[in-house]
Amino acid sequence: MSSSVAGPDCCGGLGNVDFRQADLYVMTWLLGYVDPSDPCFVAAILTITFNPLFWNVVARWEQKTRQLSRAFRSPYLACYSLGAAILLLNVLRSHCFTQAMLSQPKMESLDNPTAYCVGLALLGVGSTFVLSSFFALGFTGTFLGDYFGILKEARVTTFPFNVLDNPMYWGSTANYLGWAVIHASPTGLLLTAVVALVYMVAILYEEPFTAQIYQQKASPSHKRS
Repeated sequence: MSSSVAGPDCCGGLGNVDFRQADLYVMTWLLGYVDPSDPCFVAAILTITFNPLFWNVVARWEQKTRQLSRAFRSPYLACYSLGAAILLLNVLRSHCFTQAMLSQPKMESLDNPTAYCVGLALLGVGSTFVLSSFFALGFTGTFLGDYFGILKEARVTTFPFNVLDNPMYWGSTANYLGWAVIHASPTGLLLTAVVALVYMVAILYEEPFTAQIYQQKASPSHKRS
């Protein structure tokens, strides 16, 4: 507490700082490439933030009420339906992401063959993580089957989960980053940062639940029941 009180007195206090001397170059540079009021940019931000919110809210609701399983008369059909909805929403997100990049200027320093190759490499790495995650988890494992009571014998620890936690999310982020670099798009780079941030928030909500249900599944009392 004492250090926080003393802090503002350092160097004469914040009152002696001349904010007119602040370097506005970064802000000017960013606004020169990215127009936050552009409808395509707004649509991209909305879809990026909405998608994980949607599937987490619906999955938690299903886990608490089993309403989707009752409506579809099967937890598997309910999970398949949610997975299909998530896939369609992700297609829309990718479309909005691309349109936002195309509607705004390129970055000249990124518009070269070397950067293009780096972008392709990122796409390759990202696609490897996404596809290998899908094959390791299966459809229901990928699309929140554990919230529907569809559990594997144990948590998957094979590739790519032995290399990286949440490889599906980070592979998807790498894909967006590669796509942005290929298009030499500052807008794409900014939107990729938003993708990563949203996924980090989603992981904070999803990881404890996944760990809990598999811990319960492995408990002796669960096995006896």
